[in-house]
Amino acid sequence: MPELFYANDLSPPASLKSSGEHHRLTLVPARASNDSSDSLRNLELSEGPMSERGRSRSYSMTGFDFQRDLLPLSSSLSEPDTTSFGESGEKNITLLHGIGLIIGLQIGSGIFSSPGVVVANTQSVGASLVVWLVSGLLGWTGASSFAELGSSIPLNGGAQAYLAYAYGPLVSYLFAWTAISALKPGGNAVISLIFAEYLNRLVWHEVAPDDIPKWAIKLTAVAAVSSVTMICAATRNLGTRASVVFTTVKIAALIFVIVLGMIQLVRGKASESFSRPLFKDSSHSPSAYSLALYSGLWAFDGWDQANYVGGEMKNPGKDIPRAIHSSMAVVMTLFLLANVSYFVVLDKVTVGMSNTVALDFGRALFGPAGGVVFAVMVAISCFGALNGSTFTSARLICVAGREGYLPAMFGRLNKSRQTPVNAILLQAVITIVFIVFGGGFRSLINFSVVASWSFFFLTVLGLVILRVKEPMLERPYKTWIVTPLVFCAVALFLLCMPIIAAPLEAMAVLGFVLAGIPVYYLTNPNRDQTSLPAFLGFFSTCIARIRGQPSAGTGWVAVATEGDEVEMLDNRTSRLNS
Repeated sequence: MPELFYANDLSPPASLKSSGEHHRLTLVPARASNDSSDSLRNLELSEGPMSERGRSRSYSMTGFDFQRDLLPLSSSLSEPDTTSFGESGEKNITLLHGIGLIIGLQIGSGIFSSPGVVVANTQSVGASLVVWLVSGLLGWTGASSFAELGSSIPLNGGAQAYLAYAYGPLVSYLFAWTAISALKPGGNAVISLIFAEYLNRLVWHEVAPDDIPKWAIKLTAVAAVSSVTMICAATRNLGTRASVVFTTVKIAALIFVIVLGMIQLVRGKASESFSRPLFKDSSHSPSAYSLALYSGLWAFDGWDQANYVGGEMKNPGKDIPRAIHSSMAVVMTLFLLANVSYFVVLDKVTVGMSNTVALDFGRALFGPAGGVVFAVMVAISCFGALNGSTFTSARLICVAGREGYLPAMFGRLNKSRQTPVNAILLQAVITIVFIVFGGGFRSLINFSVVASWSFFFLTVLGLVILRVKEPMLERPYKTWIVTPLVFCAVALFLLCMPIIAAPLEAMAVLGFVLAGIPVYYLTNPNRDQTSLPAFLGFFSTCIARIRGQPSAGTGWVAVATEGDEVEMLDNRTSRLNS
């Protein structure tokens, strides 16, 4: 019988207690979870906890037992003193809920700001629309690949869970580390800058968009982050209630853009963007198209979100693929129609110079009043997106603090308001740093896309690896093999081009990822000190003592082997003869 490690309990599972077999329990020091004898693949049971649940699917048990080594990216705080971690027992998300979740997350600030960046790089209307189509299709191939992973590994956590299953806890941790320290604060900074640009266009209405002082935009963005921080820290429920109103406003704004643009097209009042050859003056630079794709992909961001709650869907094997395919078709159609509407009303030069294309759209149709209406609608939607992202991101930081990956102070709730005030403040500080030093809206988009797509590439590549290494893993939904291969090929191109097109952003992403490696070894509570490099082991011991915790590697772990004797050992391992 294989050795079983019970890191958190000295007693074996009930299935082993009642099996009638005799086992010898040897208590030995904890070992690193990625040791060769305790890897993600070394524990496969024909009976035990998995069989007791009556689940008919055949899994490699340790494929789903890696969560104790991970930073819980998908966790949330549902009660003041409890943390939701891992797979929820209650499955209450239906297909329609999943579709609404993805559509609501994808329709955000990107479609109201990215069109200008896309056409500025492609330099033609036709090439711009092609980039939007390719961005949607590329997101769809990634979503289809995630659908297979989500149906075969039905756990909460999305890419983090799949990276852990395919590569082990370190790669998965680096994804979670990058998400909390860079991706989410960077994304919040982009949203706040879009909010600031729309508001400042109203104040500085007599000057060109590029002539608006940068300090004014950054100051407004910082004020937006500060306001959202106070809202999220003040009450537990205001943020979630307000998100319903904000979501309604942003969808209404997008529908207005599409309807008004189509009316103009039917009336034959299209701008000169459609009176000239669509592909005239198109760029021939691969790096320019990569930058255009970054902005298109940023707008489509959110196609992976259904996988973060896969464990809570009633029928994940069928509902995750259906939700992803349905929502991608809807969002692609809406985004393409919105871009057509922009070009029907505005010429490509105006679109290319603007990060506030919706304001220019409303102003061209209805004068200054129209610009104000659309600017306010988009600003409200951006504020709502910032509110929702801050609400969730701060709770991820709070859970990380409770799990020991960050100082414990970030895991505490305010006693009177029952909100993670310390985590919210940390999130705000990191976001403000990105606003002040991030280089502006377009640079932050490049940074965010390069960072996120690095891990998307590894995740989808993991699908291909699992097809080879674990062909017997049950896959209720199985995408065509060409789908992940196409995704990986294009993603690799997008990751190579920043060396030429956006070297500073690429170096920043690499720096954030590499910084997570020592943090992983220093903070992972399940890491055996003997597996650490000497200099990291010293710092790990110091950190543990400051926290009042035992140093890494101490404690007992039960090892079940054949026999009926029990030996308790500390700092050494031995076995009794049967």
